[in-house]
Amino acid sequence: MSTGALSSRARKAVLLAAIGGMIFDGLELGLMPVASLSVSRDLLGPLSTPALEGAWFARFTASLMVGAAIGGIVMGSVGDMLGRARTLGLSILLYSLFAGIGAFVRTQQEMLVLRFVVGLGVGGVWPNAVALAAECWPDRSRPFVAGLMGAALNSGILMLSQVARTWQITPESWRWIFKMAAAPALLGLIVLFALPESPMWLASRRKINEHTNQSGAGDELGIRAMFRPPLLQLTLIGSLLGSIPMIGAWAASKWMIPWADKVGGATHAGYKAITQGWWAIGAVLGSFFGAQIATWLGRRSAYALFSLGATVLTLLMFLGTAPFRPSFLPIVFAQGFVATLFFGWLPLYLPELFPTRVRAAGSGIAYNIGRFATAIGVFAAGALFTAGGGSYPKVGAACGLIYALGVIVIWAAPDTTGKKLDD
Repeated sequence: MSTGALSSRARKAVLLAAIGGMIFDGLELGLMPVASLSVSRDLLGPLSTPALEGAWFARFTASLMVGAAIGGIVMGSVGDMLGRARTLGLSILLYSLFAGIGAFVRTQQEMLVLRFVVGLGVGGVWPNAVALAAECWPDRSRPFVAGLMGAALNSGILMLSQVARTWQITPESWRWIFKMAAAPALLGLIVLFALPESPMWLASRRKINEHTNQSGAGDELGIRAMFRPPLLQLTLIGSLLGSIPMIGAWAASKWMIPWADKVGGATHAGYKAITQGWWAIGAVLGSFFGAQIATWLGRRSAYALFSLGATVLTLLMFLGTAPFRPSFLPIVFAQGFVATLFFGWLPLYLPELFPTRVRAAGSGIAYNIGRFATAIGVFAAGALFTAGGGSYPKVGAACGLIYALGVIVIWAAPDTTGKKLDD
């Protein structure tokens, strides 16, 4: 991989911008788990019930996931055509501005629409930030860079949990957190107008343009190419590998936060933020070390091990402990660590799976098809929650079994251990 067109200073600027975009991506992903019940209790007023609050939590999560899935697929394709840096800047602006508008909603339905639009930007950041950073740094640095990408996302969730722990989010005071979520728009403007582009993408575009000029037909780009041979098989396996941890995270793991809020909210309003903080500390570490473990053990063995560990710890978190028990927060930390090892593995593996000309589109599709599946999973989890009498442990444990599928699926995937990003 040639990175000679970028100076050391430019590569560092790219990495910092990509990390910044991912940190604020994580902030947006963590926003509704800590704010949802307060938003619902305020906007629903006397109509609010625990079952209805849980149902709206599922709707807000599903709306964000559908938006993120569409945004990741579309903006990944745009990144392959217009450039990683420019599309990254647009994505950051999209999620920042529409998150800020959330401070002024009057109904649950308005918030639901805004979370969808925020999701478009959230989804667009991941494939472009990951592709840009991977292509601007040497192959020997990619496990470390991939780890930083994964850790950055969960650092945003950790940052939000600490803010919410210091300044509590309540039914009487929640709009301020959405105003704060608009601040990353400044980063979006800087990335859009000042960040250098990937030299590997620029070289790929020149080759495509030369080939088009000579033959009158260029290599097919974008979404259509990903669903035709020879890329179809890679798209399907990548999508499945991205879906399993995504469904596990949102249809299973995230129920621990409203569970903690329900148990402790009346007397300990900050307990939900404490719970998210313990999980996020584990997640920051897990998402960084996922790429390093994949380098040591090999891509497939590492994914299988992550899947087994996440299955066991998710069941233990929901069935073996409960909020305010001494074991609860340590198990939450451990589950956050193991269940997010995938999110350091994915930024390393997915760019290796696809060629440069479709790397952002391929990574975006593989990662974000999981969000479509997650939206379906979250709706199903919401139905299970209602059918189970509003039991958070039951719904979390049942949905956590999705992780076990990864132990089997990974052996159908190509082993890219040691692969360079050259086409």
